[in-house]
Amino acid sequence: MTDASATAARRPGEQVLTTLGLNAPAPDPADTSPHSFPGGGRWRTEIPSCEGPEALAVVLKEASRLDVPIHRISQGSGVWMLTDAEITEMVESTGERDIELCLFTGPRGTWDIGGSTRTDSRGGGLRARGHDAVAGCVEDAVRATELGVKCLLVADEGVLWTLHRARAAGIIPADTTLKVSALIGPVNPAAYAVYERLGADSVNVPSDLTLDHLTEIRRVSGAPMDMYIEAPDDLGGYVRMYEVAELIRRGAPLYLKFGLSKAPGIYPYGHHMRELTLATAKERVRRGRLALDLLARHGADGDMAPLGSRLPGDLQRFEISS
Repeated sequence: MTDASATAARRPGEQVLTTLGLNAPAPDPADTSPHSFPGGGRWRTEIPSCEGPEALAVVLKEASRLDVPIHRISQGSGVWMLTDAEITEMVESTGERDIELCLFTGPRGTWDIGGSTRTDSRGGGLRARGHDAVAGCVEDAVRATELGVKCLLVADEGVLWTLHRARAAGIIPADTTLKVSALIGPVNPAAYAVYERLGADSVNVPSDLTLDHLTEIRRVSGAPMDMYIEAPDDLGGYVRMYEVAELIRRGAPLYLKFGLSKAPGIYPYGHHMRELTLATAKERVRRGRLALDLLARHGADGDMAPLGSRLPGDLQRFEISS
């Protein structure tokens, strides 16, 4: 049964404003998402941009110190930027704590020789350019899953559909989850539903979507949604911490992603960026603690999905033809 505190509207300072005659209109109960994660709960947590074993160790230590529950840890530079030993260490460290590890797959357009991504239109974007780029993503997926990684992050519709077919064919494990990157996140309910049908198990939407946009999406799809509660600068730098209770009410099942604004980009990561990467990894966990404290103060911290839960439940898919 869903905790009533998770579906009730919570606004910062609403009790004080009501006392002063400045109360907001009552929220429409129809705006509440009817969906939840399988096994219970309406929200999970994610710490993004964890770029290797050393950053992972910092995140896990800080999460223990600040008592921040973590369901998923993700990396953005890509499988190809990690050695087998590094991937294995990250798999083992997260596995000991029953945390899902998500690694980014393969080449992307902004890093190869294509000039269109550097034009004002940003043509092509993060997508995999050409057959070889798709093959590189597939190679990363096979390599990562053979080393024990259970979640893959993708930024191309063709790669998503290809990996979904590979999963259905047993080329990668059936319980592998596929996560759509915020870099190509859908901005309308029709597009969101298409990503679900292409094989997405969670979909990162841009952090500038309104609450009404989330409600529109939830009327057509129950696929888990990822959203930066604080977005990095290259994704807008939005800080929506005070909306976190309403984001859950409207967007559940929702992964709360604790990013960091006013911090330089770190992809693709290398040791020349070590100090910045470790410092920002630690601060992302602290931002998570601040958001969870806000939820508690608003009386909306109930109905978190059980730690260790990772599967998305039954989702709608396009038929795979033989």
